[in-house]
Amino acid sequence: QSASEDEIEEWQPESKAPKRQQKAQPSEKKPVVKRQAKPKEPKESKPKAPRKPVERKPRAPRAPKAPRAPKAPKPPKAPKPPKEPKPPKVPRATKGGKKQQALAGGGWSEGPSSSHQPYGGKKEEPEEDFAFDEPSLKRQKTSSAPQGRPTRLPTSGRGFGEDLNMNWDLIQLLSERTGVEQRLCLNISQLFREENTIPFIVRYRKELINHMDADAVRDVQLVLEEIYALAKKTQTISQTLKKEGVLTAELEQALRNCRTADELDHVYAPYKKGSRLSKACRAKQLGLESAAQALLQSPHTLDLRAWVKPGREGLSTLEEVSTGVEQILADIINSLKEQQKEGHQRKPKDIDKFHLYCDFTCNMQHIQHHQTLAINRGENLKILTVKVNIPDRVKSDFCRWCLNVRWRPKGYPREELMKILQDAVEDSYKRLLIPLLSRSYRTKLTVSAEKESIAMFVRNLRQRLLVCPVRGRVIMGVDPGFRHGCKLAVLSPTSQILFTDVVYLHGSGGNREADKLRHLMIRYSCNTVVIGNGTACRETEAFFADLISRRFFQPLDVSYCITSEAGASIYSVSPAAVKEMPDLDPNLRSAVSIGRRVQDPLAELVKIDPKHIGIGTYQHDVSQSSLKAALDGVVQECVSFVGVDINICSETLMRHVAGLNTGRAKSIAEWRETNGPFMNRDQLRLVKGMGPKSYQQCAGFIRINPLDHLNNHSQSEDFGGNSAQAAQEKPAAKGKGKTKASAAVPTLPNPLDQTCIHPESYAVARSFLSLVGGSVDQMGRPELRQCVEASVKCQGLEALAETLNTTPDTLQLIIDGLTQPPGFDIRQDFEKADFKRGIVSMSDLREGVVLTGRVENATLFGAFVDIGVGRNGLIHKKYITPDKLPADQRRRSLALGPGEKVEVRVLNVDPQRGRIGLDLIRVLR
Repeated sequence: QSASEDEIEEWQPESKAPKRQQKAQPSEKKPVVKRQAKPKEPKESKPKAPRKPVERKPRAPRAPKAPRAPKAPKPPKAPKPPKEPKPPKVPRATKGGKKQQALAGGGWSEGPSSSHQPYGGKKEEPEEDFAFDEPSLKRQKTSSAPQGRPTRLPTSGRGFGEDLNMNWDLIQLLSERTGVEQRLCLNISQLFREENTIPFIVRYRKELINHMDADAVRDVQLVLEEIYALAKKTQTISQTLKKEGVLTAELEQALRNCRTADELDHVYAPYKKGSRLSKACRAKQLGLESAAQALLQSPHTLDLRAWVKPGREGLSTLEEVSTGVEQILADIINSLKEQQKEGHQRKPKDIDKFHLYCDFTCNMQHIQHHQTLAINRGENLKILTVKVNIPDRVKSDFCRWCLNVRWRPKGYPREELMKILQDAVEDSYKRLLIPLLSRSYRTKLTVSAEKESIAMFVRNLRQRLLVCPVRGRVIMGVDPGFRHGCKLAVLSPTSQILFTDVVYLHGSGGNREADKLRHLMIRYSCNTVVIGNGTACRETEAFFADLISRRFFQPLDVSYCITSEAGASIYSVSPAAVKEMPDLDPNLRSAVSIGRRVQDPLAELVKIDPKHIGIGTYQHDVSQSSLKAALDGVVQECVSFVGVDINICSETLMRHVAGLNTGRAKSIAEWRETNGPFMNRDQLRLVKGMGPKSYQQCAGFIRINPLDHLNNHSQSEDFGGNSAQAAQEKPAAKGKGKTKASAAVPTLPNPLDQTCIHPESYAVARSFLSLVGGSVDQMGRPELRQCVEASVKCQGLEALAETLNTTPDTLQLIIDGLTQPPGFDIRQDFEKADFKRGIVSMSDLREGVVLTGRVENATLFGAFVDIGVGRNGLIHKKYITPDKLPADQRRRSLALGPGEKVEVRVLNVDPQRGRIGLDLIRVLR
């Protein structure tokens, strides 16, 4: 009963908030003073008790608070003041749009409900201006959704986006620009407005996005942000023009009708300070606009000699008057933009690096994305000059249309007036429209090429991050070098540094250094060597291959692999590396990084800026903000989908989990150091800065392994005995607002916390286990898998989902989590590093030879493949045809990415230029 009363107290003030602000402000201060005085003087509180109802009589206007009047005897009760911290939590919850009711009951209700209420609730904030960072849905009451089953979002987009104050429909425009149906656009927009992350949406809200993948959802997000930015820019321009006193109703409507940034810039161009159209503006200031309108409306009444004013600049002669009228007419004609578009590009210079673009000409409809970016780079370097050629017929068609259709005078103009109009049309085309069209063409080509380049970069990065880790091996990382030697780092199976040293393999003391290597490898039982692909890579590889061929390391069976060391040197001097390895030389840190890239590529590569990993093309020629946002998104996606063990992962890795950031990751690490390992996911709520929304977004991607509790048992005693007890007591001692939350959070381990099942679906998961006759202790075992498969086969997935009051997608996710073996890793199905014992040189290659290799990088014009000869071969994209690809890869733009194993045929070898041409035979799996 007390819990239900608290819930009523939380919700009632929220609905009456406006009335409180009007009359309750002066009266609220008095009770606060008296409540503080009561505990100090308990005897005087009794005579003051009858005074309180007397003072509350002026509060009669609060009709809804009448039922609270009988609660007046509560003041004498001393134990109730500790419950006063509850009201402060209500404004916090409403400010973030999240509920605290689940904390009191220990359950989870924010998750499914916070994403799926109809948009109608947003009408409570019509007075707010557009603010993308402060969505109005935050204040909705969302406790009505059933556990584990998200409520459907509204099927109609009517009214969505009205706060943008534009003349087009947000959802309709989003659907047109993305090619996604309006229903899904509405759902995605609603989910993003409620601050859901892409990994959370893709995994736990599949039914609302029709199983779209992360890339497709990210594309919709980018377009949605562009539309919001367009609306915001429109409002800024409108306010600027209004302050300048030039905003008319027609101009305001023209601004609101703009659907792209280019259209908006074109409408706003005449009103910019220092605009190129200042000639027309000066002519208008001289009063010639009415003369230009008269030439179009009633040319028989126009006499330009009447506008001549000797002594005034711009009007002193008939020629100046005619020129001014021409400029105004050219400005009017330029405002249309109804032209057909074709284009060509040229380059007169011959530079070695850009020799392919010597006198290069291509129709704009056929130009490739990488060609556009290469031409832009050459132009920025002042090596190339670019010109867009528009056919002459466009000019003749445009002039004929202007003179005979659009701007045809209504009367019969005199010959000299008609000549002015003709000159105005030609001047508008030459001086205004051709530059406008050229900029428009180039901008569209560049934007399209940048998007494709970023998409390629994202696909490459995803495949590089999701390379299968090599677990359970002691690894020797080698950063090769000549003069400064080869840096070594021996790493344990858990990536701990066992030994570091520098050896000089390529000098006169090679035999002595080989003995040192054998001693180290036998001492640490290391049979795997990872060599960086930098300077001296081929020589170091040959050194190890020779020792392996002579069985120098017996009884060990040693193998080696080559891995990319891109970004290792940058990371070795970064603050993160200094914090992680403070006593290690930067050169040795790079060897550690090279070894860890094979042990766990994801955990190591997230420490490095994605732009330095060595994938993609033209990364410095695209929008850096768009590239960073896309790469950060794919890193978050990969880390979240793989999952992180919260008790052993690094703080750097935690930052990239959906729902977490640098501050929250630091707070989790501090909580872990202070209280010992986390026993369950619920304890995350005790972490500073972890609100309901953050918990909802990250909980499903965090794993808590029961073995961690056993491994850290001895350490937990150092924290004050039982780690569970410490986890419960220490946050409570820290005080303000955490006491109530920690009392409700359980401290026992939950087996479901090591699965991909979200806490919002735990109740459904337990009900499903009861339905199939299984238990939580059987998770991952063959007997439970058999029970589940038999039940699904007998009743069907949809019927079971309906019985459990959930969706088929949620139930399938629960089944996957329950049947996957302990320690399941989605990366185990991805490609692994190639280990070898021999070496092949480029001189051994012949045309027609069939080899196997691994894709190192994918570009807009082809894929580079490592075939083990020290030089990567290129498969041109014309050889990557759908019939050579697996069915699930045929829809991708290039269909190959880093890490994929392929079978290729050598087409040509150019030793002088170090180039190898390859033909794709098939993708190996």
